[in-house]
Order: sequence, then structure tokens, then C-alpha cells
Amino acid sequence: MVGVCGGIAAYKAVELCRRLVDAGAWVSPVLTPGATRFVGALTFSALASEPVRTTLWDSPEPIPHTRLGQAADLVVVAPATARLLGAYAHGLSSDLLTATLLATRAPVLVCPAMHTEMWEHPAVQENLAILRRRGVHVVEPATGRLAGGDRGAGRLADPADIAAAVRQLLNPPAATTSLAGTRAVVTAGGTRERVDPVRYLGNRSSGKQGYAIAAELRRRGAEVVLVTTVDLPVPAGAEAVTVESAEEMRTAVLAALPGTSIVVMAAAVADFRPKAPAEVKLKKSGGAPELILEPTPDILAELGRQRPPGVTLVGFAAETAGGEALRRYAEGKLAAKGVDLVVANDVSAPSVGFAHDTNAVLIVDADGEVVDVPLASKAAIATAVVDAVERYRTRRRPIPTGDLP
Repeated sequence: MVGVCGGIAAYKAVELCRRLVDAGAWVSPVLTPGATRFVGALTFSALASEPVRTTLWDSPEPIPHTRLGQAADLVVVAPATARLLGAYAHGLSSDLLTATLLATRAPVLVCPAMHTEMWEHPAVQENLAILRRRGVHVVEPATGRLAGGDRGAGRLADPADIAAAVRQLLNPPAATTSLAGTRAVVTAGGTRERVDPVRYLGNRSSGKQGYAIAAELRRRGAEVVLVTTVDLPVPAGAEAVTVESAEEMRTAVLAALPGTSIVVMAAAVADFRPKAPAEVKLKKSGGAPELILEPTPDILAELGRQRPPGVTLVGFAAETAGGEALRRYAEGKLAAKGVDLVVANDVSAPSVGFAHDTNAVLIVDADGEVVDVPLASKAAIATAVVDAVERYRTRRRPIPTGDLP
């Protein structure tokens, strides 16, 4: 079921509906009264699998919300407005959509969209936190151009990203024990290098890919230490260590290394940091500061030189080139850093990498295996990465010779 709320982003739900139907889903559309002020019910009726529902009273069924809730394999709300999030969090059913959300036991995916000030309001964030604690899945909004010409966080996620999240929820991989007894360290997020007490040098990494890899390793039975710079829900059973700078990440990774068999450096570690961070806030009145930069510790290269025998080391390469150039960059990093696998992506491509729920990667290993993974959810990318790690480790495993005659 696809629910559509009354916001300017409602027009994007039309494309989402089309994508889901084209993928073979049976889509039952439910529009709030506010949604019909932005998009026509006839449009959804023409594209979806059955006619649009808009109220509790336009059906011959006495309890349409119960039927819709019981029949759904998944309920997607896109866009989800602040009003919808608040009503759902607090059990208020003022229309067919909120009544259906309360009447379903199917997984629910909400895709918030609103102006930046509303998205960042503590009440909205608290309502979202309540829903997360109850197991509601969230595709967070993107940052970009908003209604009225403003720019900021709150823009509805790309319909392709939402569709990818739907596919992952409807087809979750089964748990395995292939990595039971294995300890893994995963890094996630972008490091922040202090300029002064309130400013830093950083990057756009959301940490989502690292978290997805940590979750996939846990699904296969591995013990996971997640060294992270971001505040996302930690995969069940993983141990999280929060850091900020490249130096802090290096310290945490080296501390977690004993007994570890797999290290996945998915974090976007800054290459440079201010040599002498200011002790007090730099004032604009003082003019533009001259920042003297120095290299940060190269954690990946250090691990490549010093890791204990038997540790499989995976590096990431975020590039702005695709095709053969991306492969050359990946192979170059493989050799330069002394790692076993490199996962490279072209972050300039649409819906790839930073801030998206989807990615597309090239996986290259030291044995010459190359795997090209097209655009998919970050959970699916994580599956491909861990598959590649397992294949590599299997090839490198010593073959028992037994007793010689």
C-alpha cells in the first residue's frame, strides 16, 4: 500500500507508484484529503493496481482501514508530513491513512518531506525517534532545493531510493552462520577535523553504507565492532565506538584489531587536517583565516603494512569517475595501500554514494576478481561486498593436506 500526504512532494509519489507497479508490486493507493490538493486521485487510479481511496466513507466496506491494513505486505508513506508522523507516533487516526497505519501489522516505511525548519524541529525528531523504536523504517529526506526556492534538508528522497528500500524490505536476505566465530571491524561516516571549537573540515558521507555492511556481517553471524562518526541506529548485536577525527578513528580501529579477521574501512577519512586548530572561535571580523593543513594518518595504509596474518582488509574509494577510469583507480589503491579488496564508486553519478540510500560499486580484489554491482540499495551493496570478502577468504584458506602415506 502507498500512502500519500498533503505536501508539495506528493507529485513524486506518482513516479514511485509507477516504479513499484513496473517492478510487479500490487499497489493500493491511499491519499489524505490534503494530498488531493496537490495531485489528482485520477492519476493514481490510472497508474496503481486499484482505485484510490481517500476517506473512511467512500467504500462499501464498513471498515476499509482494517481490510487495507490486513492485506498489505508493506505500507509506504511518501511523502510523510510532520502531521502524519505526529499522528502515527501518538496513535491518532483522523483519516483513512492514519487509521490504516494503526490497523496494520505489516512493516511500515515512512519517507518524510517538509521544510528544513519543520524537519529539524525537536517535536518532529522526537516523533520520528518514537516510530524508529517501534520498528518503523525510515528513508530520510535529502538535502536540496525546497518549495519557495530555499535549500536545505527536508526534500523527499528520490523515488528510485525509496523503491530500492521497498525491495529490500519485501525481500530481506535470510540469516546465515557462514561467519560465526569471526570478528569484524567496520568503519562508517566521515571524519571531522577541527578548525576551531565550532567549525571543522569534513565531507558528505552519511555512514549508511558502513552501517549496512555491519548489519550484513552480523546477519552472517560475525561479531562486529562498528567504529563510527555518525548517529544512526546500530545494527542489532553490534558494538558501536563513536569517534570524530581521523586520529580518533585510527586509535579505535587499532584497539579493536586484536582477534579480528575482517576489517572494512568504509568510512570517508579526511586526507588533511588543520595543523594548528584555534582554541577559540575564529571571528569573521578578523578576516579569512589562513589554514595550514597537514596529512591525517593513513589508517588504511598502516593496516596494510601492519595487520596480523589472516586479517582480510577492505578499502573504499569514492571517486568522481566511472567506467575504466574507476577500475584503474581501484586497482591503483589496491596496490598502493596493500589491501585485499577495494570497493570503488563514482559519487558524481545520480543516486550513488553520499546521502543516498542506493549505491553502485566496483569490487576489485588482489586475486584479480572484479565485480561490477549496478545501482541497488545499500543493503544489497553490502551483501555483494561481504559475498566478495567470503569468496576471497575461501580462496586464501590453506588446503588441508592430511597425513602423507
